[in-house]
Amino acid sequence: MASPLALFLAVVLLTAAAHKLAARDRLATAAARLAGVAPALGQPLSLAAAAVEAGAGLALAVPAARPAGAIVAALLWTAYAVLLWRAHRAGRAFDCGCSFGAQPKIVTLYPVRRAAVLALLAIVAALLPAAMPGALDLFAALAFFALYLAAGELAAVSSTGRSLAR
Repeated sequence: MASPLALFLAVVLLTAAAHKLAARDRLATAAARLAGVAPALGQPLSLAAAAVEAGAGLALAVPAARPAGAIVAALLWTAYAVLLWRAHRAGRAFDCGCSFGAQPKIVTLYPVRRAAVLALLAIVAALLPAAMPGALDLFAALAFFALYLAAGELAAVSSTGRSLAR
């Protein structure tokens, strides 16, 4: 299970890093608002987060570097969970950059819980023995990632929209 889990976490991190580079302006604003810093610091903060995500993601894909990558990922996701929890408690409405599309709204508990679960999974990945991943491991990781994306999209649907669908 170590390889699919580590590869899944690597895909999440590498996708997040690419997302920060592709939507640079939007996610710089989100980073500044989430961290509670001046807007001018949003761009360097977002790019630094992308660099850490990319480094941890690449490390998770290499068995010898997996424990270090997993620990960095766990620390990063823990920081995200704390910042998202703080935004949730404050009831601030803004685009937190938590999904691919802009969604200016009050931060819900979903992204807080998602970051916390990812941090826990990274700790598990750090503790499991590192093995060389195979093709089936990659397919399993991509299947988990597809489910992860689907869960995020379902969580992004407003509660009103879900009520109307019933």
